[in-house]
Parts: sequence; C-alpha cells; structure tokens
Amino acid sequence: MAENTRETRQRAASGENSYRERYHEIETRYREIEARLSQKETYADKELLSSLNRSRKELEPLRELYGRCVEAEARRDEAGALLGDRELGELAREEWNAAREELKELEKELAVLLTPTDPLDEKNVIMEIRAGVGGEESALFAGELYRMYSMYAQKKGWNTEIANLSENEKGGVKEIDFVISGRGAYSHLKYESGVHRVQRVPETETQGRIHTSTATVAVLPEMDETEFELNLNEVQIDTFRSSGAGGQKVNKTSSAIRVTHLPTGTVVECQDERSQYKNKARALSILSSRLAQAERERQDAQVSAERRSQVGSGMRNERIRTYNFPQGRVTDHRINLTLYKIDSVMDGELDELIAALRAAEQTEKLKEV
Repeated sequence: MAENTRETRQRAASGENSYRERYHEIETRYREIEARLSQKETYADKELLSSLNRSRKELEPLRELYGRCVEAEARRDEAGALLGDRELGELAREEWNAAREELKELEKELAVLLTPTDPLDEKNVIMEIRAGVGGEESALFAGELYRMYSMYAQKKGWNTEIANLSENEKGGVKEIDFVISGRGAYSHLKYESGVHRVQRVPETETQGRIHTSTATVAVLPEMDETEFELNLNEVQIDTFRSSGAGGQKVNKTSSAIRVTHLPTGTVVECQDERSQYKNKARALSILSSRLAQAERERQDAQVSAERRSQVGSGMRNERIRTYNFPQGRVTDHRINLTLYKIDSVMDGELDELIAALRAAEQTEKLKEV
C-alpha cells in the first residue's frame, strides 16, 4: 500500500500529465484508501490499517495542493481563451497573468512536497561530544557545546539524558554522550555533526592572545531493536565502577557498563544510570545506533563518492562552524552564514542556523527532483 502511494507521488512529480490528470489519479487513489478504511475487516489487520492511514496522510497534502493547481489552471485557460476579445481582452490578460503567477507559486510548494524526506528525521538522537585540539580550553568548549544543545532541547520541549560523561579536574568535558528524545529531534540536529572551532582569549592567557581550539560532535539517530539486529554473541559486556571529577555527575557503584563490539572494536560506556540494567540497555542502544550509522555510510560510499549535499556528509573531520568570541560571531562554513550573536547561540538559540542549513539541504534535494 505504501509502495503504491510512493508510485503515485513519483508519477505526480514526473510532469508527464496535466494538473487535472494528476489530480484525478491522486483523488482516485485517495478514495480507494478511504473505501478500504471504511471496511470492518481492515481494522482486524493492524499492519494494513497502519499502512492505509499512513498512505492517506501522505496523499492529503498532495490532494489539496493539486486541487488548487487544477483551479488555477482552469482560470488561466479560461482567461487565455478570451485574450483576443476586444472588450474583455484587458481583463482576461490580468486574470491570465494572476493565474499564471499563482501556478508558479503552487509549483514551488509542490516541488517541496514531492522532495524525498529522510526516513530517520522523526527519531531521537544520540549526540557525542569530544574535546579536540586545545587541551583544557578544548574541554571547556566541549562542555559549553553540551550546554548549548541541552538548552536548545529544552526550548523545543525535548528531554536530555546523559549516558556517559568524563570530566577533567577543572570542570571541562573530555567526552560526553547523551540522548535527546523528542519528535523530529534528528531532523533538526543532524546538521551538527563535525568539527566545531572556538577562537577566544583563555582565562589563563596573560598576554591577551587569541587561541584556537576544537571539539568534535557526532549525531546519530537512535535505533530500536526492530530496526537493527545486534548479534549479542559478538558483544563483550563488562562492568566497572563509575568515576568522575570530584565524584560528581556519576555514582560510585559498580553499575557502569562497557560494551565492546568484537568484530569492529567499537566500545560504548554508560555510567550515568543508577541501575546496571538501565546502563546495559542504553549502552546496547548506542552501540546499535553507531553500527547502523557505519553501515549507512558504507552503503552511501558504494553508491557515490561525491558529497551527498551542500550541508556536508556529517563526518567528524569536517570543520563546520567557528565560534569567534572576540568578534561576537558564529560562522557556519558549509553555507557561508555568519551571525553576530554568539551569546544567544551559546544559550541554545539555534533556530536561525538550523533553518538555514535545512533550507540549503532542501535546495539540493529540489535540484534532484
């Protein structure tokens, strides 16, 4: 059922038929779905019911938009037939131009609607921040990035949960893994993967020189057990005693968990939960998400060696953004956008940056459509 809906969308995007023909095709498909949803036996099959409801939801905006296109097309054609009329020609020209401009705007809306969406967009995210070049200053910056993202999540009404935290003696963050749960979290935060660079004068700098430090951010969509099958025979699970700077943030019981994926050597530690069981479940979830991401990157590399979009592939070796405190600016290098409001950005006001990145990605996808 969902496959038939995708085929309808693809034919709708092909441009081979008039708006009226395309609208008729979508309307026919929509009525078929409505008819099946009205049958009692449909509700006995939960999988079919879910598929039908999903297909109807996908078609509803297309149906409405193509209906508007049909109306505008009809007005344009009616006005076009009167362009040569001596008495009505001028009014017909105005109506014809208005209908044509309306169709242009509707076509833009259609292009956006028909652009393929990322099936992972609605997922929760696992974020990993690591201090990079710059020693203590880098660790302080990593902690500030965590604060920035947690404040952004709070503004969005999402929940933030730390899975693993390693601090230095001065309160900086050497590494932190955390989960942000909320609808559409991945669709907003997936652009944050990469190297973040900070330029400022450290408190310990006596001569006022600007230092440059970095921290890396990785963003993974959280996978559940049904989406990625983890072979537990390939996983080694160890317990250890949690430890943190000054005894803060984590407990001191032997509830911390370290899981190692033996074929790849991937290691995940979780020590923030008070329960060993919860730590184990969270560690396995993060491991599954990392392995799933690695598999997606491997498949993408096979399909094409080119960059997937203007906003970057999300690899950690890409410098994506610079935070320059002396100048009060934040620059995203992927889209050449500079904002002179660094304090607001560091307080979690990321909407303007993320909206620009989403728009850039949309532009690239529209080219493909």
